[in-house]
Amino acid sequence: MEIMKNIGTQTDWIVLVIYMITMLLFGTYFAKYNKDTNDFFFGGRRFSWWLIAMSIVATGISSHSFIKYSAMGFKYGFSSSMSYINDWFFVPLFMFGWLPIIVYSKIRSIPEYFERRFSPAARFLVTILQLLYLTGYVGIGFLTMGKAILPLMPESMSIFGINFHITLMGLIWITAVITGAYITFGGQTAVIFTDLVQGMMLIFAGLLVFFLGISFVGGWDAFWNLLPTSWKLPFAGYNSPAEFNSVGIFWEDAIAGSVGFLFMNMGLIMRFMATKNVHEGRKAAAANILFMLPISAVVVGGGGWVAKAISEMNPDILSPNTNPDTVFVVVANILTGPGVFGFVVAAIAAALMSTVSTLVNAASAIYVNDVDKPLRIWLKKLDRGKRLDEKKAMVVARLSTVAFTFLGVLAVYAFVSYPTIYQAHAFFHATLTPPLMIAIFLGAFWKKYTPAGLVTTVIGGISLMLLGNRFPYELIRPIAHGTPFDPVHPYTYMSALYNLIVCGALAVLVTVFQRQLKKLSTKIYKNKRHNLIMYGMIAFSVAMVLTDVLVTLLRLDFASVEVLFSLSLIMSFFVALITTHYVKYDPEAQTTGLTIWSIHKAKEFFKGGKLNEREGEKAFVHWKLITDDNEDIINFSEKDMRKMEAHPGDLVYLCDARKYLGGLKSVHTVYGEPHNEDGIVYIRKRHLESGLFIEGRILYGEKEM
Repeated sequence: MEIMKNIGTQTDWIVLVIYMITMLLFGTYFAKYNKDTNDFFFGGRRFSWWLIAMSIVATGISSHSFIKYSAMGFKYGFSSSMSYINDWFFVPLFMFGWLPIIVYSKIRSIPEYFERRFSPAARFLVTILQLLYLTGYVGIGFLTMGKAILPLMPESMSIFGINFHITLMGLIWITAVITGAYITFGGQTAVIFTDLVQGMMLIFAGLLVFFLGISFVGGWDAFWNLLPTSWKLPFAGYNSPAEFNSVGIFWEDAIAGSVGFLFMNMGLIMRFMATKNVHEGRKAAAANILFMLPISAVVVGGGGWVAKAISEMNPDILSPNTNPDTVFVVVANILTGPGVFGFVVAAIAAALMSTVSTLVNAASAIYVNDVDKPLRIWLKKLDRGKRLDEKKAMVVARLSTVAFTFLGVLAVYAFVSYPTIYQAHAFFHATLTPPLMIAIFLGAFWKKYTPAGLVTTVIGGISLMLLGNRFPYELIRPIAHGTPFDPVHPYTYMSALYNLIVCGALAVLVTVFQRQLKKLSTKIYKNKRHNLIMYGMIAFSVAMVLTDVLVTLLRLDFASVEVLFSLSLIMSFFVALITTHYVKYDPEAQTTGLTIWSIHKAKEFFKGGKLNEREGEKAFVHWKLITDDNEDIINFSEKDMRKMEAHPGDLVYLCDARKYLGGLKSVHTVYGEPHNEDGIVYIRKRHLESGLFIEGRILYGEKEM
């Protein structure tokens, strides 16, 4: 494959550098909205749906989308859009199931949900998986950005008389420093507002390259006729080629990838948690699936489609042997002039910064909430039930963003051996998504799912997944739907199906046989040597997990796949029994408000009392600062309260009336007793500091519940 070097001009570099500096300043500006970790991680839960919808576009497209879908579009045509039409059948479950659960339960992270729904052990396991998932995603983003910028660079350059050889990893380290600085100071609010700009840039740049390409080859008819017939099909071949086929994409992307992205990507979930309420989050999700994703499919794949047409028309302009992972950048350079090409590359940089900043911010949130805080409680530096001092928490949050940026760069080394970004991303999805996906889905939608089922899903499931990686021909081939076996990267896509099957089967079996496990646990407990029996099971389980890890990593071959698989199943049974024996679980208390079957209870928990669901109107008011106290209440007039159908103690959202701000200047608080000044709301100092309201500007109050 041909890898071009030193394309672009000095003007393009100037545009790119100006953009980077602008984004850094933009992020630093929004640091003033970070009063506490709620602002830093969740943007104060204040924003309107349209702002979040555009932010999701910037996060969902990302730099790897431009590179990997253009690469597949260049190699296989319109079927590269398959991945962007896979999400729709899971979106209703997210909108009316998972989204209200995570908002109304007031969780600050997915692992926290698992502790409340199952046990502290579940939180510990999910925390590890979440951090691995987010760090790996950051690594994919950095790898993509390096591959996108590399064609612009010369083989080497001299700075202050010192000659530097330009390498992929060198570029990635530089990119990481810039992105890390941006997110460390800006937080979630900076991410959301820069995403508003970046989302528009991404859409414009992708469509610009697509339509310029069509014009370049002579119009739509010429473009269509230049493409081979197989490039015009909406789907790839059923089970071939090995690197891109319909059945593989379905299991890896439509099932594992889409559900993983919607339900377990903490970065995306934090976007929805930044909306002012669940209804706004649902509107953002609907707008994304109905309008943004179809447009995005053209935005990210169009560069590859027109590149194929150009290579068919004139191979001297664009060689058919061009490295697919660089084709978007190369074709953009062909189609655009100096400065404009810099803008397109800046759009890719925008995609990277949006995606990576989201993921690093999410990893930092999990570290603060699920690692640092529990560790302080365990070391008795913080009392259980108390919140960490916000100043200390902000320091930890910012330091952890630096750490996870660094770890994301190290994660690049796990993916750099794959021939394309698409295959590297597919391997990542297939490997890390299934256990968490099964755990989240069953936890939210199956009330009977137990801690034993969850822990076995993770520990037993991962052991069986490792064996699938070590023995793909024996374990995955029978269910691979006839896809070819690649000995270098075997069953990159179909491993997702195998992993889903083993994790799902363990989850269902352990839950179905929970009563029998309890009886066996009770019988063991009555035995005089019950401690010895349980310790023996624990020792065997630990030894078996370590064996599966070593067999996979070191490619050992001291036992047959049948023996290892059987022993891993026995280990999974022991894990289920151990969890049943030691974990205390109240199925009524630990499912109320935490499954789809008790959303009403979750809403009552969110409010802290009975709901007031009468529909009211917005009340537009001026504000007056009350200095005699700093309670978290605001006071409207009796007339305005009647207009909003509100009572003291109900929840209220107070916001600057200028719609274009998208809720930036707003607060969530509680109605206090009414007064007699119509059109006036009494606020406290804490509301003014959080909402940053401007004197003389009209606000509106809206009852939440």
